Amino acid sequence: MRPRRPRRILRPVTTDYSNTPHPALGIDHGDARIGIAATDDFGILAHPVETIDRGKTEPVSRIAELVERRKIRTLVLGLPIRMDGSEGESAAKVRAFAEKLRERLPEMPLVFVDESLTTSTAAAKLREAGRKARQQKAVIDQAAAVEILNAWMGEIPPRSEEHTSELQSRGLIS
Repeated sequence: MRPRRPRRILRPVTTDYSNTPHPALGIDHGDARIGIAATDDFGILAHPVETIDRGKTEPVSRIAELVERRKIRTLVLGLPIRMDGSEGESAAKVRAFAEKLRERLPEMPLVFVDESLTTSTAAAKLREAGRKARQQKAVIDQAAAVEILNAWMGEIPPRSEEHTSELQSRGLIS
């Protein structure tokens, strides 16, 4: 008969992530379509969610639904900054849209991220993945929103030591 191993006492996994901004919703604002992406609960990956067709869906209401359903903690909105660092007409439209979001979701943190070249970066990645230009139209805005979130995740402060060690214990990061 084999000797019994002593039982390990498993400590409960912390589910309080109140000190993290995740999950976050990335928004690529456009006149015709709005690309939406989200981070996972840990802020490790960003993934495409959907494209809102402004002609068919009221975008602020739809974003509010996504915030509630996905328990979003931060909105990350791409802001088109010109190469000389100034803001033009497109940036003014994004800021006006941000004000509508703030009115609807007053407690939700909203962050602007320079979205320069996110659409062209997304298009290049889609081409590398074998998507032709025609096939890109349906997902390019979502892919740009992913790029916006990736840029933001690269700028936010690192996780706390407790959060990092928990992720490591779960095998989610090394």
